[in-house]
Amino acid sequence: MISQTGKHALHVLGYLAENPDKCISGQDIAKAIDVPANYLGKILNQLAKHGFVDSRKGWGGGFTIMESAMHRPISEVLDMIQGPTATQKKECAFGLGECNDDQPCPLHVFYKPVRALYEDMLKNVTIGQLSLKRK
Repeated sequence: MISQTGKHALHVLGYLAENPDKCISGQDIAKAIDVPANYLGKILNQLAKHGFVDSRKGWGGGFTIMESAMHRPISEVLDMIQGPTATQKKECAFGLGECNDDQPCPLHVFYKPVRALYEDMLKNVTIGQLSLKRK
């Protein structure tokens, strides 16, 4: 599932996707999405390092979303922030170490389609689609 840091990263990108032509300071982003500025700074640095956002220093500086990031799937963000997602690890919903079609847990038959839908969502929803301002 998505960690708290992963949720914040997606929220940042959604906010920047709503304002693609603006350079927004880390402080303003922190206020807008209600995340502590120090914590957010670490997330923004990671997003910049991996090509999701561009950062500009100095007066009038801040962060903008990279145009190329708008078309990237959210799975790339989550993999970068929190490592492989639980669905990629194929974790058992019941908490067993080994769970598959040959050795199913009691929830396997129910969880398998849910996991498939979740994986599909992570791979197919783009960062550009995180904007709350629908065009």
